[in-house]
Amino acid sequence: MKWKPKYTITDKLLSTIREIGEASGEIKSYHPSGQTLAKLELNARELSSYASTSIEGNPLPLTDVRRLLKSKKEHIRDTEQEVLNYNKALQTLFATVKAKTFKLDISTLEKVQKQVVDGLMDNPADCGHIRKAPVIIRNPRKLDEIVFIPPDAKDVRKLTKELMDFINANIGKIDPIILAGLFHRQSVIIHPFIDGNGRTTRLMTTAILGKAGLDFFEIFSFENYYNRNITRYFKAVGLAGDYYELEDEIEFTVWLEYFAEGILDESGRVRKILPGKEVGKPRLEDHHRKILTYIEKHGSITQREYAGITSRSLASRKIDFEKLIDLGLIEAKGVGRGTYYVLRYEDNSP
Repeated sequence: MKWKPKYTITDKLLSTIREIGEASGEIKSYHPSGQTLAKLELNARELSSYASTSIEGNPLPLTDVRRLLKSKKEHIRDTEQEVLNYNKALQTLFATVKAKTFKLDISTLEKVQKQVVDGLMDNPADCGHIRKAPVIIRNPRKLDEIVFIPPDAKDVRKLTKELMDFINANIGKIDPIILAGLFHRQSVIIHPFIDGNGRTTRLMTTAILGKAGLDFFEIFSFENYYNRNITRYFKAVGLAGDYYELEDEIEFTVWLEYFAEGILDESGRVRKILPGKEVGKPRLEDHHRKILTYIEKHGSITQREYAGITSRSLASRKIDFEKLIDLGLIEAKGVGRGTYYVLRYEDNSP
C-alpha cells in the first residue's frame, strides 16, 4: 500500500509558503560573496548543532558549542561528542546535496543515524541499522507514563520506504516546504531507530529542503525555531497513543503550518545577519507600501492595525516593520504593547 498523507493546503499555509518565497528572493538579491556565504554556513551549522542536540536535552550552551567546533580537543565528553557528530553529519549531507549526489533512501538514513550516535550507544547493532526491537515513548517528566507506541519493528522498513518513495516521487510536483514537513513528522512517528531519531530526522529534513529546491538551505537553521519552544515542537510533531489505532486518522495540516512558520521565522534571522554593505537597492513589496500608505493617512500604525489590513503572519508582520526601520523609512515610538510606528523624516531626531 502506498503512503498517502492527509493534509489540506489552508490559506494560512499557502500565505506562509508565499512569504518564504519572498524572503528567499530577498536573500538572493543580496548577492553575498563566497567568503560571506562560508561565514553564514558556519554560523548556521553552529546554531543547528546546538539547537538540535539541545532539543534532546544536551546542556551545552551555544557559546560552548561554538568553541567546541573550533577546537581540537582530545578528551571528549558524551555531550560534546553528540554536538560534534551532528556537525559532521550536517557537513556530509550539505556536500552531497550541493554535489547533487544526495539520495533519499534507507541506506542514507542509516548512514546519517550512524554518524549521529557514533560513540554514544552501548549496543553496536543499534548503530546505523533500522531497529529490530520495539520502542515506546515515555513522558520525560513521568517515566512510568507511556505517551506513544510507534510501529512494530517488523513494519518499520516498509513504512520508511513508503515515506521515501512518496517524497522522491513528488519532488518538483509538491512544494519543498510541504515535502520536507511531511517527511519530518512521519519519520518521527515511524521512529525507525532505537536512538537518534529526532536528530537524524532533522538532518534529513534539511537535506530534503535543499534537494527539493529551497535556495540557501545551508544558511538556515530551522532547528533553532523548535528549540525556542521545545514543548510546542514535541506536541506538534508527535502523536499520543498506539500507532496502529491512529494510523488512519493522522492529519498533517496543523503540523505543516507550524513547520512552515519555523522556516519563515528562520528566514527573518538570516536576513538580519546579512551584511548591509552587500545589499543592493532595496525593493519594497505591496505589504510594505500598505504600511507606509496607512501611516500617511492616519499618522501612525500599530501591530494590531497592520494585522487588520493584511493576511500576513505575525512573524512576517514583525519582519516587515523591521525592514522599514532598517531602511530609515519609519521609526518606532512607545514601548511594549504601546508601540506604534510613524514615518521617519530626515529632520527627525534619531
